[in-house]
Amino acid sequence: MIFWELFSGFFKIGLFTIGGGYAMLALIQEELVRRSWMTPQEFVDVVGIAEMTPGPVAINSATFVGFRVAGIPGALLTSLAVVLPSLLCGIAVTRAWDKYKEARPVQMMFAGLRPVVAGLIAAAALTIATATFRYVEGLSGMIWTALIAGGAFYAVAFRKLDPILVIAAGALLGLILFR
Repeated sequence: MIFWELFSGFFKIGLFTIGGGYAMLALIQEELVRRSWMTPQEFVDVVGIAEMTPGPVAINSATFVGFRVAGIPGALLTSLAVVLPSLLCGIAVTRAWDKYKEARPVQMMFAGLRPVVAGLIAAAALTIATATFRYVEGLSGMIWTALIAGGAFYAVAFRKLDPILVIAAGALLGLILFR
């Protein structure tokens, strides 16, 4: 019974969440608290751990919750359940795309979607940048933060450096500059 509850709960979360991992967190918390699998405070701790581990925060949260509730089988089941709706939709959209990508209405639709995607990415970048600078202390911290952000942008956008190397360099600079 617990495995069905885990699968159906996390499948529903994956199916009805639009907007990415952080949008899923509210649904995950509601599901956990409603079923008494975790307290709200425990869920906050789960999110903190999920943010520190590689991969999307929603999948990491689902994996951690599944493990806490039903061990390794629960972790595997919740991870599959939360990504399965996206996988199935992705397959369906890809099949339709291959068949209709040259159709004029599809081309017109994507002409409208491309600037929306660019705007959404710009909005996310602004949100992240604002949050980044909110927690910096002092003028020198602001300057270093701006230089690191600008350097990361330049390195990836113009020098085409591997983003993983840029992330590692940022972590190293953080250890050196923000003691």
